[in-house]
This record gives sequence, structure tokens and C-alpha cells, in this order.
Amino acid sequence: MTEREIYIEFVVQGNFVKATAIDSASGTEASIMGPAGAPRSTLAEAAARKLKYVLEKDKKGA
Repeated sequence: MTEREIYIEFVVQGNFVKATAIDSASGTEASIMGPAGAPRSTLAEAAARKLKYVLEKDKKGA
């Protein structure tokens, strides 16, 4: 898979944070939830890994 630009969005919801990774080329999104105290870099990496999984899954199914 070629490298694409990925945007990361964080939304705090009480004691949790929703991290969403968005692929700039396709607009595909993948979200994860984590504790509000977790490092943002850890949440961003997890969301990006999930996005890459979703993109690969979509590519194989197409």
C-alpha cells in the first residue's frame, strides 16, 4: 500500500477519548476508543493501524 496522508481526530467523551483516523484520498474512517488519560500518540497509532486494516480489507473485497 502506498503511503497516504492520514488525519487524526480526537473527541473526549467523559472518561474516554474517541480517536478517528481518516484517509485523505478515500475519506474512509476508522475509530477506536481509549481512556482519557492515554497518550494521544498511542491512540493515534492504534486508530491508524485500524484504518490501514480497513483499507486493506476493502481492497481485497473489491
